[in-house]
Formats: sequence, structure tokens, C-alpha cells
Amino acid sequence: MMTRADIQSGALRGDAFRELLLSVPLVERDGWVDALLGFDAPPPDSADLPRGAVPYLPCGVDEILAMVAEVPLRRDDTFVDLGSGMGRVAILAHLLSGARAQGVEVQEPLVHLARARCAELALPRVSFVHANAADTDLDGSVFFLYAPFNGEMLSAVLRRIEEVARRRPIVVCTVDLELHGVPWLRARTTGNVSLTLYDSCVRGVPVR
Repeated sequence: MMTRADIQSGALRGDAFRELLLSVPLVERDGWVDALLGFDAPPPDSADLPRGAVPYLPCGVDEILAMVAEVPLRRDDTFVDLGSGMGRVAILAHLLSGARAQGVEVQEPLVHLARARCAELALPRVSFVHANAADTDLDGSVFFLYAPFNGEMLSAVLRRIEEVARRRPIVVCTVDLELHGVPWLRARTTGNVSLTLYDSCVRGVPVR
């Protein structure tokens, strides 16, 4: 069985990593991944979460696998996880695809934990920013949201993402979150009931 050392050395990537994940029974997969990557239980949520921010809950590995395959996420993409927590999505997205990955997280203790994971796993193409996604500049080609915001904060984040979509074609991936009435996004059906993909459709900007 491949181990954390194989990730650190760069030996465990791409299709080999995907096949390894799929060999683990679904009911055991999330816990197995956390043990492999060295994730401990998260600390308590910050008492000063911004209005509209949702307490941290890690996204399931099955949804991440589906997202990487169905976008499809490529090595030349820049993947951005908004509300990245301890880094599970960004790290797995990179290991599965080779894409540069960045997490944006408002809870500073979670950012420190995510950075520590990347340092221990030797993943220089994965980074984490301590910021409120609603009022920071964003850039990338694929954006991921696991229901991290609601209300006006979600609207503000979507405005930030739209600024990127007016410069280049992007894909927005959501889990357990449907984006209704967003005129510059076109929904795509997927093989995972929790996952929705949206392609940007801004006049004058080519489709991805």
C-alpha cells in the first residue's frame, strides 16, 4: 500500500492516486484520506465568523473525485477553493490533477493547519490565504464552493468570481449549493447528485 511518503516524494499522483482512492470502500474513504494526509480533528469554529459564513465542514472525497473528473481539472488550471478549511479539497484536487491550487479561508487557525499539511506533504503548488472571499481579489480558472456562504455574503463572493469570468472562461463547482438566477452561469448536470458545475457565459469571453 502506498503511504504518505509516496505523496511527499511525488510518486503518488494523478491516475495512480485516483485508483488508490477508489479502491477504498466508500464508507471508509473520507477517514482513510484524512489518515493518509495527516488531518486531525478541526479546532472549534471562530466565534467571530462573518455574517453569512457557514461553520467549517469538510467536503466528501467522493464529491471531490467527481469534480476533478467532470470539470475536467487539468494541470494548467488554477483551482480556487473558497472556504477551504483545513485544505482537504485543494490538496486532493492538486494530487489528482496536478493543477495549482489555492484555498481562501476566513478562519486563521484553519489556514495555519492547512499550510502545515502542505509543508509536511511537500506540495509547493498548493497554497492558502487567510482572507474573507467576499472582499478579496480572486483569480483562477476553476472555483469550488461547498456551501461556505449564504445571503449577502454569497452574493458578494459571486460578484468577485464574475469579475474573473469577464476576463477568462471559468468553471464554478458547488456541492449542496444551487446557484439560481445567476445570468452569467450555465449549469451542467453531473453524475454526482450533490455536485453541480457551472460554465461561465459572458458575452465576448470564449467558453472554456
